Amino acid sequence: MLNLPVEEEAESVAATDGEPQMAGSVGFIGVVTGVVFVYSTVSFARKVARGMLGPEHTTNGEEMVNDAFGEITNMIVGHIKSRLADRGMTCVLTIPSILRGSNFTIEPTSSTRRRISTFRCAGNQVVVEVLLKPNSSQTALAA
Repeated sequence: MLNLPVEEEAESVAATDGEPQMAGSVGFIGVVTGVVFVYSTVSFARKVARGMLGPEHTTNGEEMVNDAFGEITNMIVGHIKSRLADRGMTCVLTIPSILRGSNFTIEPTSSTRRRISTFRCAGNQVVVEVLLKPNSSQTALAA
């Protein structure tokens, strides 16, 4: 959609450089339950918003940046939902939420499965973190 190159990084560790961060989150409920977080810098989120909406729609406030980053998060989680459905694990999605801050981390409970993948998009790191609540369907996700 944004026509930006995306490459998966070999090491799945989020880099922290002190720049303000943005995290979009979307939960899913059904045969599998969990939440997906998409992290990046606020400056990258602004770039994404300009690419989606055009510069004339993003110069007057951070609300449009939040909405655009929430929509990108929703698209990523929609793809994950589709892959789960292909495996017979249907679920519904919650609405996207946005968090902003610096040097924050998400700490899952000990009973939650966690997978972190990092990507480079136009020179910026984007982190996708999937948290799954264990249930009987989890054995199919062992990959």
